[in-house]
Amino acid sequence: MTTGFYGVAVWHPKHEVNVGTLWRSAMTYQASMLATIGSRYKPQASDTCRAHNAIPLHHYHDIDDLIAHLPYGCPLVGVELDDRAVSLHEFPHPVRALYLLGAEDHGLPAAVLDRCHHVVQIPSPSPWSLNVAVAGSLVMHDRWSKTGGLRTVNA
Repeated sequence: MTTGFYGVAVWHPKHEVNVGTLWRSAMTYQASMLATIGSRYKPQASDTCRAHNAIPLHHYHDIDDLIAHLPYGCPLVGVELDDRAVSLHEFPHPVRALYLLGAEDHGLPAAVLDRCHHVVQIPSPSPWSLNVAVAGSLVMHDRWSKTGGLRTVNA
C-alpha cells in the first residue's frame, strides 16, 4: 500500500487573495501542503477558516529550489494552457504529486514547463485562462473526485 499525498504551488503569485483562496481549497480537499515560488505570502485577516493552522505553506526562491526539495517519488505537474498539455479530464492523477500553477499575469514560463514531469490544462470553451485560485481549486476537486478522496492506494 502506498500513501498518497499532494500539494499545490503557485509560480510568482501576484495577488495574495488568490493564495488565500487556494489555501482554503487545499484545506477543503485535503492537500498536504501549499507553496509559493518567487514571492512570499502574508496571512490575511479574511482567512476565517485559519487554514494556516491546517496546511503548511512553503516558500521556494526559484524552480531549482522547488525541484531540489520535491519529495522522493513526487512528480511536478504543471497546470497551463499549452500545446503539450493533457486535458485534466483525461489525466490520471499520480499517487503523489505537486501541482504547479502559473502566475496570474504570465502563466508558467516555457523553461519551467520543461522541468515538469506532466503538463495538464483545464478544458474550457473560452480561449483565455482561468483565475489561478479557480484553476487550482478545479485541479484539487478533480483529483479528489477521481480518487474518492482516498490518501492510500494499492500500488
